[in-house]
Amino acid sequence: MTTPLLLVAASGLAREVLALVRTHGTHEVVGFLDDDEALHGTTIDGVPVLGPLASITDHLATRPSGTDDEPEVLVCAGRGSARAAIVARLDELGVSSQRYARIVHPGVEVPDGCDIGYGSIVLAGTVLTTAVVLGAHVVVMPHTTLTHDCVVQDFATLCAGVALGGAVVVGRGAYLGMRASVREHVRVGADAVLGMGAVLLHDQPDGQTWAGVPAGPLGVPAGSARHRLDTADGPDAPVDRTSHQTSDEEVGTR
Repeated sequence: MTTPLLLVAASGLAREVLALVRTHGTHEVVGFLDDDEALHGTTIDGVPVLGPLASITDHLATRPSGTDDEPEVLVCAGRGSARAAIVARLDELGVSSQRYARIVHPGVEVPDGCDIGYGSIVLAGTVLTTAVVLGAHVVVMPHTTLTHDCVVQDFATLCAGVALGGAVVVGRGAYLGMRASVREHVRVGADAVLGMGAVLLHDQPDGQTWAGVPAGPLGVPAGSARHRLDTADGPDAPVDRTSHQTSDEEVGTR
């Protein structure tokens, strides 16, 4: 018997999760919740949009026919900031962390010593080597590589094809565009954006958008950016691994 699942935010990511759980039978999606009134009463890929986020307590109290299990919840907004805002609302509505599902593609090996937080989504082709830690509500898109001792903090998003060297730290709410690469022992700051195909060789400050090869801040003249990178701490500098704290076209945001 599969576990019932409510998907919050009727997004492309939600449809990817729906396809995954249907194919592998890990959960039964009973509906979407979304604040877009135009979607209410419609169906997406055959699954009903049940109503707004505020109605979640009613749906959590109802056991779908054929099961004794209460539904689990998964927040499927593509951006970490949007997921964080939704989770804050769910907290106010009394949804505890124990109600969140973890969705990991069955083909993804999770070795001993790796940990995936509640509410996180890990799609097909992802590789975790050893001692990789994903926080809560992290999204890892297909064919992403996370090598030894990487830490991805809460609400971060790794798009398809991202590659992290050993002991990389991805800060809370950071967004790494498709095929971005990060050198070992480097930190991506909280709420930072790293553009598609970027190669990050030095720590990226919180909240900044960087792109390019090697990656540097957008909107800064090339010579100035290069000087700042050359004088930054090198990749062997100590990294804090405990803190949980341009346009979309340019940086390849989802």
